[in-house]
Amino acid sequence: MQAFDVDAIRARFPALSLTQDGRPIVFFDGPGGTQVPQSVIDAVAGYYREANANHGGAFLTSQRSDAIVEDAHAALADLLGVDADEITLGPNMTTLTFHVSRSIGATLRPGDEVVVSGLDHQANVDPWIAAARDNEAIVRTWEPSLDDCTLRLDGLDAVLNERTRLVAVGWASNAVGTINPIREIADRVHRAGAWLYVDAVHAAPHLPLDARAVDADFVACSVYKFFGPHLGALYGRHEIMDSLPAYKVRPASNRFETGTGNHEGDAGAAAAVEYLADVGTRYGGAAATASRRERVLAAMHAIRAYELDLYRYLAARLAELPGVRILGLTADADMDRRTPTAAITIDGVTPHAAADRPDANQPIRPAFGNFAAARRMRVQADPLVSVRLKGLNRLVIPGSFEAVLKADGEPVGRRSFFQPTNPNRCDNCRELGIIDLDFHVPGSAITGRDLTVDLEVVSSPAGMSPRFPLAAAGNPTLNVRMLLGEAAQ
Repeated sequence: MQAFDVDAIRARFPALSLTQDGRPIVFFDGPGGTQVPQSVIDAVAGYYREANANHGGAFLTSQRSDAIVEDAHAALADLLGVDADEITLGPNMTTLTFHVSRSIGATLRPGDEVVVSGLDHQANVDPWIAAARDNEAIVRTWEPSLDDCTLRLDGLDAVLNERTRLVAVGWASNAVGTINPIREIADRVHRAGAWLYVDAVHAAPHLPLDARAVDADFVACSVYKFFGPHLGALYGRHEIMDSLPAYKVRPASNRFETGTGNHEGDAGAAAAVEYLADVGTRYGGAAATASRRERVLAAMHAIRAYELDLYRYLAARLAELPGVRILGLTADADMDRRTPTAAITIDGVTPHAAADRPDANQPIRPAFGNFAAARRMRVQADPLVSVRLKGLNRLVIPGSFEAVLKADGEPVGRRSFFQPTNPNRCDNCRELGIIDLDFHVPGSAITGRDLTVDLEVVSSPAGMSPRFPLAAAGNPTLNVRMLLGEAAQ
């Protein structure tokens, strides 16, 4: 087995030879998407040259295209440790999650509950809020511990009950790098009789994944986060996917792949997994005759070992800088619980200024701001603040509403919410009539200003009237706390 040869690996990525003003560019924007090796570029171009056709034709290019699509399903199955016919391909993780959430939502009944995580990317939160809203279900949030940016299992126990139908959580946080204990989470979720939907977008580039070993019901990822084209992949457990209603046109052969797919992207996806398998053979100790799955696992173990050494060096150097703080798990003993993602704050420096600061030696290109994270660096000087609205008691009105957060009378945030016809079931209620909403706004927008909340009725069923007048709700209590920024994916 060769030593991990970074120079040889970098030489396989054409974009890494790009320069700006004569200097090499440092790409620190991994969570937004990785660069791709030449083999992926060749696979996409080769599809257009030799296999560009639609599905099911009795001619050469269509048969080649179908074979490529089949191999893409098998390749992504090898990455996740599942069967090829359990893989659904689509534009990205977000789109796939919205798609399947519609089918899962159709199985929900009023009063059913869905749990989402406060540590997750919105792509694994908003689809479930929408599905719950459309089906009069309740959404509960499993909040992270902000001192180390982790999800505690006792916090999950507190939100699970006999009405829980689904829990959505990330395998790893692309904002702060925390790796969640998915197997332990799955055990608790299944004991409650619910399904587990795992966002593996950030985990897939950094960890060896085995959906069966952790007993997840769904695992979703995006291929462009691990050296491939813009494509998403979803594993769904056979028996669950077969039981769900599918929203598709009748001729579609795959129940959850609607319309003509991104076949050139499928070619690139298979090539991306093959690239990982080659890394496993060259640097991970896997035999050339081993299965693709075995070679991919060997690659991910080798990549993780190298990345953690690189992260330890980065973290040590960042710790020497005045005013710089790394968020999340920082102890060396906790390195097995995190990815090599450094989420940092810099005292007195705005995100844009930190990211766009001219450098005398080399142009560094991190993602920046409250809603973007980079693979090696993240900056956030104007922290996101959660303004939690509590105490809107006596608001037991069926219909749709919008709460408007105002600072000195100026709107700075809006949250829509829905209450079903049955006043005993409300999707943002801790208890009957007590609305619990978070407004996520920059700290600078509210610091030193008088905060109020106005309520607006968007719609209410005909013939329904409030139990109590809106005016009786009074001004709510506003609890303000710091909240970690969300990362784009």
